[in-house]
Amino acid sequence: MSDVGGRSSAVDRYIAGSGEKQRELMTELRALIAELAPEASEKISYGMPTFDLNGNLVHFAAFDRHVGFYPGADGVAFAEDRLAGFTHAKGSIRFPLDRPLPVELVRDIVEFRVAQNRAKPTKRRR
Repeated sequence: MSDVGGRSSAVDRYIAGSGEKQRELMTELRALIAELAPEASEKISYGMPTFDLNGNLVHFAAFDRHVGFYPGADGVAFAEDRLAGFTHAKGSIRFPLDRPLPVELVRDIVEFRVAQNRAKPTKRRR
């Protein structure tokens, strides 16, 4: 559930409960995603901070040595040629804690995902 302005107190708690390096990287990542998708809401989904824009947009999560970024299979495929040096799988990319956030890469992926989700038919609430 989102609080005023689309920010979620559950996401705040998740980030606050993480290690210092994870907190720094996730705070930067969250701010960038919020800038690119201001109409998206935040929630915890699958146990991870999630931005929702007509469905799941992207997730992220803290781990011991990295922050996982989950733009889905389409988001990873979109940026596949730019992922050398990052461990990644079908729907995930790992951002190591000892490297700066790749802002332009994240920006391009999130913009791609925003366009995808905006093109989907609007979900109806029951």
